[in-house]
Amino acid sequence: MAIDGGYLHNLVRELSDKVVGTRVDKVFVPSSEETVLLLRSVGFSGRLIISARNGAARVNFTENAPENPKSAPMFCMLLRKYIGGSKITEISQPNLERVFKIGFEARNELGDLIYPSIYVEMITGNSNIIFTDTFGRIIDCIRKSDIEKNTRMLQPGAKYTLPAGQDKLNILESTVADAVNAISKLSDRRLCDAILTAIDGISPLISREIAFMCSPNMDAVVSEIGEKQLKWALERLKQYLTSGEPYILYKQDGTPFDFSYMPIRQYGNNMSQQKAESFSALLDGFYTKRDNSERMRHQSQDILKLLTTLSNRTARKINARKADLKKCENKDKFRIYGELIKANMYAISRGDSHAEVINYYDESGGTVKIPLNVALSPADNAQKYFKDYKKLCVAEKTLADLIEDSERELVYLDSVFEALSRAETSADLLSIRDELSAEGYIKGASSKKKNSPSKPLQFTTTDGFSVLVGKNNLQNDELTLRLASKDDIWLHTKNVHGSHVILRCGGKEPTDTAVTEAAILAAYHSKARNSSSVAVDYTPVKFVKKPAGARPGMVIYTKNKTAYVTPNEEIVARLKG
Repeated sequence: MAIDGGYLHNLVRELSDKVVGTRVDKVFVPSSEETVLLLRSVGFSGRLIISARNGAARVNFTENAPENPKSAPMFCMLLRKYIGGSKITEISQPNLERVFKIGFEARNELGDLIYPSIYVEMITGNSNIIFTDTFGRIIDCIRKSDIEKNTRMLQPGAKYTLPAGQDKLNILESTVADAVNAISKLSDRRLCDAILTAIDGISPLISREIAFMCSPNMDAVVSEIGEKQLKWALERLKQYLTSGEPYILYKQDGTPFDFSYMPIRQYGNNMSQQKAESFSALLDGFYTKRDNSERMRHQSQDILKLLTTLSNRTARKINARKADLKKCENKDKFRIYGELIKANMYAISRGDSHAEVINYYDESGGTVKIPLNVALSPADNAQKYFKDYKKLCVAEKTLADLIEDSERELVYLDSVFEALSRAETSADLLSIRDELSAEGYIKGASSKKKNSPSKPLQFTTTDGFSVLVGKNNLQNDELTLRLASKDDIWLHTKNVHGSHVILRCGGKEPTDTAVTEAAILAAYHSKARNSSSVAVDYTPVKFVKKPAGARPGMVIYTKNKTAYVTPNEEIVARLKG
């Protein structure tokens, strides 16, 4: 769901108390559609994210600010120049429009006071962030209009104007009677459609809920609803617009579905709802994980394409080589032909096209018809069959080795696929790129010297043991072969790609609880995340070895035990916290 005018009205009310009066300590622009302001005041600091991502436009405080690029983009430099160190003087929403305004008080290079503003337009399919000067002229914006088209001008230097409003009633500035009258004029329309058409600032979800308050029949038309009932429902709407509370809706499988500033009852038992801590926190929790997934998907497209190409190519090689290997199954026939020609040399003449001889290799004592090359002598025909036999013997061994190598490569590529699916940061993707570069799949030098490497995940068990979890093959090798002590416990899902997990013992005997929780972490950070009763092998690190020439992340181990656990996201979150 996109934020509607009503939710934004409640959000503005909530944020005003925290934001107005704070100073902009730092400005970040992690992507072309996002800006993050680090705000500080006496006893307070917070990161305010401003996003114009389509389908996720919003303004809220965040605990999970996205990573920043290595070099700041131009929009970021402009914001730093004009509002770095400034004071926020205003948080507002024009009427019930989906426009969020942040006003600043700052000083320019000459020391004069200036009053720039940021407008965040949360319009579905056309969200934008517009930065204006004291006089309302656009300094810059992330989505500019086409100058040649007769549309609202969104270009540096142009006067900023609000998006064209809809001819709807602002219920906060009108009486409920006016709203009832506006809806009643649409007497032949479905009630929910009429409410959406007549009242400004509400989403289809809210219009359906107001209609549901009037009648459980969602197809009821306006003329079927009593004026008193409609008036009562609109009074409740007006109350929620000014003093609503944040609610999040969940599907039956626990997936977040929608959010609102009022209780939603139209779905009955098909949806559950929960009150959130705040309007800002609701947005942060609802969008952060989805935005991060989308960001990682976009940044990892080239790696995913490369891995898909390599996997498909390797699979085709395996199939072709297996087909060639199957042809080698009849190699003994050529040796037998050669032996039979040698044994019957006296009965074969040059120029014969075939030789029909007794096959003494056949227990039934039958005959066999052997094709001959008429240009060769009987002895040369025999030698040709012996050469074909030896050639197939060599091909059989070579093909078997090549197939084994290709199958190992396919397993390795699958492990990189799995690590890519769990990548959460740009540093994680960088480690995967470095690994593929070191293995010769990506041309060019490794970038480790230029960027901070990705770090393993850290957890603490209920009884205080530290647990480290590798996020890719390079980290797995680093954890297991260099960081772990020989008496630490190594864990990994049995026959399933996943992280190497190290339970740090520190000279103590690990508890059953610690081993079980570490096994849950291993299962969760593996390809079996969505399975139950996952087999996890564990053994002291001293029994884990890396074979010579093995690819990153590949090890062998002995003297292991196996635990069966079910991955649990709540337990993982608790251990990380």
